[in-house]
Amino acid sequence: MTITHQDELEGLRAIGRIVANTMQAMARAMEPGMTTGELDAIGQELLERAGAIPAPRATYGFPGATCISVNEEIAHGIPGGRRLAAGDLVNIDVSASRDGFFADTGASFRLGAVAPALERLCRDGRRAMQIGIAQVGHDRPIAGIGKAIGRFAEARGYTLIRNLASHGVGRALHEYPEEIATWPTRGDGRRMRDGMVLTVEPFLSLGGHMAVQGEADDWTLFSAPGAPVVQYEHTVVATRGGPIIVTLPG
Repeated sequence: MTITHQDELEGLRAIGRIVANTMQAMARAMEPGMTTGELDAIGQELLERAGAIPAPRATYGFPGATCISVNEEIAHGIPGGRRLAAGDLVNIDVSASRDGFFADTGASFRLGAVAPALERLCRDGRRAMQIGIAQVGHDRPIAGIGKAIGRFAEARGYTLIRNLASHGVGRALHEYPEEIATWPTRGDGRRMRDGMVLTVEPFLSLGGHMAVQGEADDWTLFSAPGAPVVQYEHTVVATRGGPIIVTLPG
């Protein structure tokens, strides 16, 4: 989507607040012994109360209202009977639509104390996203997002999952520009334009390079080789003055 009017920006900000508030409320509600299905039900109720439609279910027939991925699961985890435990690393990804506007956000959360390496991974995963967002603006290269994130990751000894990309969003969950790499690439000459709406969502890892589908279902993705992975995501608008983040709680 490319925004051309202020009311479109306000529509995006409205659904952006909804998904951000939902994700944060789900994170606050997490506790050991809770199932991921119970956590998803909290997200579904909040979205419905706000008049929003869960985008993965409406767009792709995903079995949950939100994606909840625990520990070895790195993306598209199906909410269900898995029970959360102290020390888990839980990724919550919330995307939804309202009034024809879509927004997408996600973050990895620690349930209680985790190993220092995971603490650092979470901190640096959020920083990697922020570094990517700082590259967003009118007439700036789309490949600059992955180049900046890649420099940061390499300098700190991390790897990046290289087949889970950022994407355009706004009037649909996934739209042009598709396959926005959050790792260094060559040959992508595309540039951002004023009003372009996209996600920035690097997957930072302690050794993983690719996402692979598991055998239990057609959705859940795992790291290959196996390693801890975190993901942080905002929906952002490119403007002549820089990035506008629309997935902020409020």
